[in-house]
Amino acid sequence: MIVNELSNVFLISDISFYQVQQQLKNTPLFKLEWQADGSLTELIDPTFNDCTQVTFITDASDSENPDLKTTDLKTTDPKATDTKTNNVSNKSKVVLFNGVTWKVLFDFMQFCRANAVSLGLCQLVKPTDPLDGAISFNVNAPINSQTKLLLNEWAENQNVELCCLDNAPTINQPGLLVMDMDSTAIEIECIDEIAKLAGVGEQVSEVTAAAMRGELDFAESLHARVATLTDAPVSIIDQVADNLPLMPGLENLVTHLQSFGWKLVIASGGFTYMTDVLKRQLNLDATVANQLEMKDGKLTGKVLGRIVDANVKAETVVSLAKQYNIELSQTIAMGDGANDLVMMAAAQLGVAFHAKPLVRKQADVSVKKGGLDQLLYLL
Repeated sequence: MIVNELSNVFLISDISFYQVQQQLKNTPLFKLEWQADGSLTELIDPTFNDCTQVTFITDASDSENPDLKTTDLKTTDPKATDTKTNNVSNKSKVVLFNGVTWKVLFDFMQFCRANAVSLGLCQLVKPTDPLDGAISFNVNAPINSQTKLLLNEWAENQNVELCCLDNAPTINQPGLLVMDMDSTAIEIECIDEIAKLAGVGEQVSEVTAAAMRGELDFAESLHARVATLTDAPVSIIDQVADNLPLMPGLENLVTHLQSFGWKLVIASGGFTYMTDVLKRQLNLDATVANQLEMKDGKLTGKVLGRIVDANVKAETVVSLAKQYNIELSQTIAMGDGANDLVMMAAAQLGVAFHAKPLVRKQADVSVKKGGLDQLLYLL
């Protein structure tokens, strides 16, 4: 094996894929580091300077397994890389994360070759220390919808996350991220928690679940759920607002994007009582949510003003992008429920996070497990 080092880009040739795969087996991809002499050293606590890029050249030969002689990984020009951040300039890519091993990597390359997916530069990406890392492949031509389905099925079988991206936003330019709150930015559905304290938890949670699956009109379902809270003390809202469990990875995601000048917003079908807390805690740029009516220390069972439904969320993406002078091509919308689909469609990149099946199917990409900061792998 020959390894040439050039400005944080490693060009690897003469690889016997079969032998390497057998040697490494299920070793985690990010527990290994390529040395200048071509050897591999296992790391206990691996660290990367932003990322390490690896180009696989197709000169490998293996008499034991001729089917593994070649791949489509032929990009070797370091000029295709942004030297400041090591982000690949090609706008079509496939990103693998959550459980990627070297065996999975080689299986993926063979699967792509069998399905006419032309892969280019391969990039190991570790945006921040808390993240394990991901592997990103340039794709030399956009992947059609049928092949994307096949790739997603392959990822399901391998128990890894896979995202196919075309013209995704880049972290290197100002951008806008609009997130849902309940079950996205935080781990709970606030109205369900309020309802439990009001003694109507089971009744409300059933309606919430149906609304998030898209089985009920959101505005009607919200009015019905809030009505069950009539005469409940405002103190129960304080109890929920004072103990909001942040989704893992949220703080890391927000801090990292803010360091690159991104705008961070929550657009929620939940309540301002909670979004105001998150805005202060995370220094968010804006929040949009529903306002509960209160009188004499009690809830009236009504919502004031226009309901923040799917259309309002979508309008938030467009209007704030204009307000912040951000191109729509630099916008992301992320959520988990049917109420988030319209804003996902309005943004350049719609991300389903821990979402219902209907939402995963219609979103641009889906993250089914792990923390919110895995979004950074895609930028």
